[in-house]
Amino acid sequence: MDGQLIAFIGVAAGMVAMPGADFTVVVRSALASRRAGVASAVGVAGGLLVHTALAVAGLAAVLIAVPALYRALQIAGGVYVLHLGVQALRGALRATGEASPATAGEARVGRALRQGFLANVLNPKAPVLFLSLLPQFVPDGVAVVPRTLLLASVVVLLALLWFPLVAVLVDRLGHWLRRPRTARTVQGVTGGALAALGLTLLSAPLAGN
Repeated sequence: MDGQLIAFIGVAAGMVAMPGADFTVVVRSALASRRAGVASAVGVAGGLLVHTALAVAGLAAVLIAVPALYRALQIAGGVYVLHLGVQALRGALRATGEASPATAGEARVGRALRQGFLANVLNPKAPVLFLSLLPQFVPDGVAVVPRTLLLASVVVLLALLWFPLVAVLVDRLGHWLRRPRTARTVQGVTGGALAALGLTLLSAPLAGN
């Protein structure tokens, strides 16, 4: 294994593990059940697969080069993440005895999978990140496409390892996390974080930057 690949694995691991919308959505889904959390984690990895495929194909460059398309992605991503945050905050404000998406006994696995995928694939920062990051680890004289495919596969594999692990850990702590008061607190915090992220994503395109 060459030195640049080892360095990329370290950078990619830090990038994947960094708390953000993906992490928050997985935690929220895992509060419902382990299956929902893992499904959300797989959805996040699916979104990363889309972004890495676009980067390999060079389509991310087109997206960045056309401001209107990039701005549309920013708005769509911001609206969706904000929507998830508002949903979580509404659930946190419900009465103790009322079921909410994060505390319901029956996990909505399909919904969790979809939320994880959309939260990641609508992230407008991902195309920029992959387009700027992947070429830095393609040595001179190495075939670009195979090398980029390898790097992209590393990112997706790390996501498939990290986010299901997060879901399992949240589920293991479920006895404490699913207590009504604790669950509402966690849901309120995650909802607030998602809402803040959504507003941040919306601020730039709506301001015309």
